[in-house]
Amino acid sequence: MSNYDTVTSNSAPALTAIQTKYLPYVLAVALFMQILDATILNTALPKMAVALGESPLEMQWAVISYALTLAIFIPVSGFLADKYGTRRTFLAAIVIFCLGSLLCAAASDLSFLIASRVIQGIGGAMMTPVARLILVKSYPRNQLLSVMNFAVIPALIAPLLGPLMGGYIVQYASWHWIFLINIPMGLLGLFMGLRLIPDIKEVTGRLDWRGFILFGSAACLMTLAVEMSSQQGRFNFAVMLAVGALSLLVAYYWHARRRPKPLFPLSLFSVRTFRIGIVGNLFTRLGISAVPYLLPLLLQVVFKYTPSQAGWLLAPIAVGAIGIKPFVSKTIQRFSYRKVLVVNTTLLGILILLLAQFDASVPWYWFIPVLTVMGACNSMQFSAMNTITIGDLEGAQTSSGNSLMAVNQQLAMSFGIAFGAAVLNILIDNYQIDTLAAFQTTYWILGILTIASGLYFLRLQSHDGDGLY
Repeated sequence: MSNYDTVTSNSAPALTAIQTKYLPYVLAVALFMQILDATILNTALPKMAVALGESPLEMQWAVISYALTLAIFIPVSGFLADKYGTRRTFLAAIVIFCLGSLLCAAASDLSFLIASRVIQGIGGAMMTPVARLILVKSYPRNQLLSVMNFAVIPALIAPLLGPLMGGYIVQYASWHWIFLINIPMGLLGLFMGLRLIPDIKEVTGRLDWRGFILFGSAACLMTLAVEMSSQQGRFNFAVMLAVGALSLLVAYYWHARRRPKPLFPLSLFSVRTFRIGIVGNLFTRLGISAVPYLLPLLLQVVFKYTPSQAGWLLAPIAVGAIGIKPFVSKTIQRFSYRKVLVVNTTLLGILILLLAQFDASVPWYWFIPVLTVMGACNSMQFSAMNTITIGDLEGAQTSSGNSLMAVNQQLAMSFGIAFGAAVLNILIDNYQIDTLAAFQTTYWILGILTIASGLYFLRLQSHDGDGLY
């Protein structure tokens, strides 16, 4: 069978020798593009703000719009891949992502940039999930772990390169290049996709469009509510948006109870570990997700570091994440998911509180141990939370549960950045606190929130996850 044949069944396609060897590189390229784009932007935001005539403290929607778009459209990616074929869907995702990148580079104001990031996010929502789906459907189960481990190596390297590249690009070239750099990577992805991806299709029913609209609209309104709450004179409007979001979630609940195959089955929440994992994931990430957005602003706006210096100081986060990887499974196996998540979340909160103690007089090298340990704790946290969340799901629940977990992660990132930015802006605009004190107070609030969220993992039992080692 040539790699241009179409497979329409639940069986794995017969791969050629070249496909078998190189197909994992497709996911590697997709992951590298997406993570590099996310991490390269944070360091560049202050310089971009100046170029676009905006305050550096008002640039959060350049990040939120992308994460929120991912959250909304990830559930559609699997349906589109099954209906239109994996190759066509993946190639379309690459094209949309690159088109969005070009539009971002052409943006002359923040509104245009946000709209372009939404287009970019639509491509990103299909790109990595579909690439991962291709590997799941193309390899036998006994090869899948080694294939996935190889493919996700770029997920470890990109966070290290992103802040450095973002800093040097905006300092010595132009911020436009942080988006234009996606184009050659996209062309490589297109070339590999055309040569390697088998066109797998499945018999599909109808997508739950009503559920998709209800859930997506609720996510948008809730994010807007958090953001609007920080703006003077708009608190009542923010409350109305929050009420609207909750109403839509209630409407989705009643819709999902009546539909045979809803977007996210309510039966998922009957699995105790999934329920604890999803809720804990959401609240824990509220504090954690705000730090990568706020820290480059603190370093550049308040401490007056150059973008490249800020990039180097963010690199230890990735170094810590890479260094802890070989010890994650052994640590969880020795101490249990319950203990690891409670202690690790508390430690993350304490590290965020430590950032609140920093001022311009603190030497730069004191950031390195704090951020290295923070990166290690982040890696431990995400691995443990993700595994315990879907570990007890079975059969058809696994796919929908994995999709909801991915959506939950992106929503938590959106809410976390919006919440952190809202707290910072309220302190500066409403309470007239100076910028450094506002950052420090924001870190205090985020740290305490993170420590409190760790208590939720006490709901886990000591034996939960024992079969996942």
